[in-house]
Amino acid sequence: MKKAYKFILFSFIGPLVMTFFIAVFVLVMQFIWLYIDEMLGKGLEWYVLAELFFYATANVVPMAMPLAILLASIMTFGNLGEHFELVAFKSAGISLQQIMKPLIFFVIIISIGAFYFANNVIPVANLKFYSLLYDIRSQKPAINIMPNVFYNEIDGYTIRVKSKKAMDDGREMLKDVMIYNHTDNNGNLQVTVADSGIMSLSKDKTYFSIKLFNGVDYQDKPDGKATKIYPLSRFYFEENEMQIDLSGFQFKRTDEDAFKHDYRLLNLRQLENQTDTLLKFTNQEITALHNYTFNNFLINDTLPKKVVETDSVIAFSPIDLKKLTNIEISQVFGVAINNARTMRGRAASTKMEVDMMKDTLARVKIEWHRKFTFSIACLIMFFIGAPLGAIVRKGGLGMPVVISIIFFLIYYVLSITGEKMAKELVILPVYGMWFASVVLFPLGFFFTYKATTDSALFNIDAYFGFFKTIFNRKKTT
Repeated sequence: MKKAYKFILFSFIGPLVMTFFIAVFVLVMQFIWLYIDEMLGKGLEWYVLAELFFYATANVVPMAMPLAILLASIMTFGNLGEHFELVAFKSAGISLQQIMKPLIFFVIIISIGAFYFANNVIPVANLKFYSLLYDIRSQKPAINIMPNVFYNEIDGYTIRVKSKKAMDDGREMLKDVMIYNHTDNNGNLQVTVADSGIMSLSKDKTYFSIKLFNGVDYQDKPDGKATKIYPLSRFYFEENEMQIDLSGFQFKRTDEDAFKHDYRLLNLRQLENQTDTLLKFTNQEITALHNYTFNNFLINDTLPKKVVETDSVIAFSPIDLKKLTNIEISQVFGVAINNARTMRGRAASTKMEVDMMKDTLARVKIEWHRKFTFSIACLIMFFIGAPLGAIVRKGGLGMPVVISIIFFLIYYVLSITGEKMAKELVILPVYGMWFASVVLFPLGFFFTYKATTDSALFNIDAYFGFFKTIFNRKKTT
């Protein structure tokens, strides 16, 4: 049996590794197409993009691993059935459960590792991924001055050129250059116009210079008076060089501590602490509203009172409205209306705060359950794929891929549907996150039973025969 178990394990590990990396590659490519517009044209170094893709890979593992286990199990048992190796095992008295036994233990180990990965690795990867993605989004595009377009990505300057041409030394020749200097935030008071210019970027990319030829520098000089008539100075030059600081174009990393409060970046213990904190704040808001209402509207009478002194004891007694004048009655009702409006505003504010906390609490609980559903999904996909492979008896990347995609899409749609309903507070997070697992687990049990009993699951004639027997019974009765 040890050799048989070793043979089955190695037959499973090869397809698992291959399908896992294929799934990761496909999902990462999907990520690239999703964020490619935010990465292009910003002059990012290759290692920055490599780091982003590396953290994105950790994010797609929860989707890639169940799909890889499903596909690998179908391929493994499909190959065993196609080459009659399952028949050889069964003829030797080894049942399908015994054949699956080493793989069950192996998948359980993978599920435990998946739980550890989801609880300890993914939060750290998400922290670095979202902080790096924020930095990339905040990064200014690389300098690319297009002809006949006013370029204003450089702080304090607007540049327009009629045409440009690359030179042999890597610099660019510009024609008909116009530069507006807005560094003083005074409007278009300083304009430089030149027939031509040569633009070059420093080696450390901290500044770039434009050497202008045959131009004029126009400057309006406000004198601080109310009049809008300013003296104008013209400076003619044959050659003039401008150096513009590019410190705003340097790629800067944000402090990761600013992102640490996001629920997607927390482990189980931190999520539980976050849940307790949200519940505490919610109860405090509700209690504060209750106390405010109780103390100001249910116990204390807000109507005007008169003071009655009896035996050196000061007592308050309400005023009879019938004895008040019309002006005093209007004042009383005005106080009541203002109090009611104040209470309505306070209640609306409290409701908004409580709703926001409930929404955040639901997302925190969703993330808490996701740690477990990821590992359980690996087990469920194995118990769906292994018996299906034994029933279909087809290996390779043909039929197994089609079946895997169908069942994985079912799992994915159910997961997304349940999660969305939980986020919208339609159902509890525990129901939404475990919806797909509860639906697919009976399927795995059903397929395992059918494969154990050698049932013709995909034999259409067997189903027609079943219905024929039912109709024949009805005719005889």
